[in-house]
Amino acid sequence: MQFVPRTITTALRKQAEKYPVLAVTGPRQSGKTTLLKEMFPDYAYLNLEDLNTRLFAKEDPVGFLNTYADRAIFDEAQQAPALFSYIQGRVDERRQMGQYILSGSQNFHQLQHITQSLAGRVALFRLLPFDFAEMQQAQALPDAWTKAVLNGFYPAIFDRGNDPSFFYHNYIQTYLQRDVSQLDKVKDLRLFRNFLSLCAGRAGQLLNFSNLSIESGVSQHIAREWLSILESSYIVFQLPPYFQNFNKRIVKTPKLYFYDTGLLAYLLGIRSDGNGMDRELLGSLFENMIVAEMHKQNHHRLLLREYFFWRDSNGNECDLLTPSGTSFDVFEIKAGETIYPKSFQGMDFFDNASGGKVRHKTLIYGGLENQDRTAYQVRGWRSCGD
Repeated sequence: MQFVPRTITTALRKQAEKYPVLAVTGPRQSGKTTLLKEMFPDYAYLNLEDLNTRLFAKEDPVGFLNTYADRAIFDEAQQAPALFSYIQGRVDERRQMGQYILSGSQNFHQLQHITQSLAGRVALFRLLPFDFAEMQQAQALPDAWTKAVLNGFYPAIFDRGNDPSFFYHNYIQTYLQRDVSQLDKVKDLRLFRNFLSLCAGRAGQLLNFSNLSIESGVSQHIAREWLSILESSYIVFQLPPYFQNFNKRIVKTPKLYFYDTGLLAYLLGIRSDGNGMDRELLGSLFENMIVAEMHKQNHHRLLLREYFFWRDSNGNECDLLTPSGTSFDVFEIKAGETIYPKSFQGMDFFDNASGGKVRHKTLIYGGLENQDRTAYQVRGWRSCGD
């Protein structure tokens, strides 16, 4: 597969003219290095995971920046966080837009140091695995959502023709040994791997730390720390509930989702050949895929939207919503290929509960046909976000 133009390119080019520093984070293997080298071929490229490069940057940051004073990419920049304060002085002195590009696959330290040292000087971006538009451009998005869910969306699967199951097996092992093993907060990798699998079993569900703690055999405090590690390395994310201006009967617990359904399916024991496939479980995977896709589009297009779900104590629920001024755009997600009247009930219930403040109601389903109805938009899964 040739280089696939990434959706985020437009936002990166625009902000490179307005900020002296760009910072691109995202999970390992999401294509950050390939993207930055393709977009900025005239920049020097330094990978701080290389021991000699890292020691140079940490032990002699002044000499390091003197050597790479003009237009440089520092990959895995979180390996030398003290460098950020020196970068601040350089960019303040030169006032050159797009002078440095920082990239990293971990947020364990990077964002904290960036916000402290480079506030107002850095534009932050997240590059996640392929979104649907990128997959379609590469002619890699299948017609069947079940295949898309199980393959996942990491570029290496399509670029090198990797077997998804083997890719995700190696991905997890690399993640545990390369990233997690370095953390003081994780003493037992086997226990952490079990915790990761338990999180997979809760994808799309309300996050209950008490139950998660009991089943994983760690304290609630440790469970929260470990979940934070998974979030900061772009394995999982939380979808918060929307309860502003609603009564006390509204659920106020977040839901848990995975950024990539191929990884999620692998952790659940579902292989890319269909082994372990369960229709009910696949429905949860479909919902996870669509919620993750909306988040990908939000970050790749720099839409700056906030997403929530809504549920009351009686089980009435709206799968996804985003505020738009004083109104809302709401979404219902159904894996089935047949559209039933009850498919719209959750959106209608939220519309009534909000006092008629819903602007657009969109059903995203497992079929391919798009429909513009009087009160609703119906979008096939491949058109998610259109």
